[in-house]
Amino acid sequence: MLYRVVFAPEAGEQLLELYRFIAVAATPDIAATYTDAIIAYCESLQQFPMRGTRRDDVRKGLRITHYKKRAVIAFAVEGDCVSIIGVYYGGQDYETVLHEDDNDL
Repeated sequence: MLYRVVFAPEAGEQLLELYRFIAVAATPDIAATYTDAIIAYCESLQQFPMRGTRRDDVRKGLRITHYKKRAVIAFAVEGDCVSIIGVYYGGQDYETVLHEDDNDL
């Protein structure tokens, strides 16, 4: 069974911010290669969605995985859908952000 992978608007914004940061620090080509690789990694969750670590202590149903030890990908699996909640790069405090988002519900 293949799962659908969807990106929350916030995750898309985070990827765009990451692209911009890398494009300035390096080159647009390097930024595109890196962010495209993160997207491909997220899309690979369609085959094995239960990867990573459950983090119910942060937010119910939350799973965390890492991309090349530099980016944290926060996602949830519900039914046949994998929702990419956020992409946090370079030590960003995803736990606090996701706690705050959960409290807003």
